[in-house]
This record gives sequence, C-alpha cells and structure tokens, in this order.
Amino acid sequence: MSSSAYGAVPPTSGRGRPVVVPAAPVLVVMAGLPGAGKSAVADVLGDRLGAPVVSVDPIESAMLVAGVHPGQPTGLAAYVVAEGMAEAVLQAGASVVVDAVNAVEPARAQWSALSARTGVPLLFVEVVCSDESVHRSRLEARHRGLPGMRELGWADVLRSRSEYEEWAGESAAWPRLPVDSMRPVSDLVDEVLMRLGA
Repeated sequence: MSSSAYGAVPPTSGRGRPVVVPAAPVLVVMAGLPGAGKSAVADVLGDRLGAPVVSVDPIESAMLVAGVHPGQPTGLAAYVVAEGMAEAVLQAGASVVVDAVNAVEPARAQWSALSARTGVPLLFVEVVCSDESVHRSRLEARHRGLPGMRELGWADVLRSRSEYEEWAGESAAWPRLPVDSMRPVSDLVDEVLMRLGA
C-alpha cells in the first residue's frame, strides 16, 4: 500500500483492521453476478475506507415498498438514484463504494461518466466465484430480507450470466480489478486497497 496515498487512522474499523483514508476521494464500483460475493467485499471495503456503500437493491426495495408498481423500470430507476447518491458523497469530498451487478455497458458507462464529471478516480472491482457449486450454495443459503423483492435462485444467476456483457466500449478503458471470492474477503479487500494506493 502506498504510504503517500493512504495513512492509518485510529481507531480501527469494526472488523479490527486499520481504517485507511485516501488522500483524495475514490469511486469504487462493484460488478459481478448475483451471489458472487460483491456485497461482502463492498461492506468490508467501505468499512476499511470509512466510506458509505451505496447499494442498488435496497434502493429498489424501498421504491417497491413506497408503492411504485413493480411493472415500472424500478431496477433502472434504482441505478439512477444510486448515481445521484454517489455523486453527492463525492462532491462532499468523500469516497464511496457502489454495490451493483453492473452487467451491461450502459450501467457501467454511468459510473465512468460520473468519474469523468466529478474528476474522481474510478476503479471497477469485478467479483467472481470460480467454484460454481460454492456460488450456488452461497446464493441458496442467503436471505437478504429486502421487502418487495424475492430471493434470487440459481436460475436467476444463469439468466444474468447469459446477459452479462464482456467489458468493451467506454467502460473497458477504465481500471478494473477482477477478484475471486473463493479467497478470504479480507485478502480481496487488501488487494483492492493496494490497487487504489498504487
């Protein structure tokens, strides 16, 4: 980790690791299939950075609870709301972690546009789970408890996989760090922090 980019800030995070504060705000955007482990990495990363995590799914859940008809494009709307929230954090001079699938180029392009608009460096962190059986068992064991949203099954992951686009176009020009959630989350977060400090 670059000592010029980060400094340890007491007290430690809730997980016992030192909080590291970037010398300037950073925008970290998660990507990957449902159940791959994005939220686990995002939560610990946000904790270590002392940064809020803006998660798309709870935003969509709130819209549904508020009475927005599920036939409306609530998923797209949740991305737009998340973008607005992330931009407000960045404009306040803080870092932010965005937790979303970001499976297609238009979704990824909105974050690169946000980075360009605010002048804040962007890093995509693409989380994969290299063991399909582990991925499936994790997905089937989780319970997110998001009102208005059903728990996803393996068929949803397969559908998302078929729709997941290669990194091309505008978003391919931005830094991206692929990580495998078969490794410990703490190791993955350390790798992200090292990349941010490079």
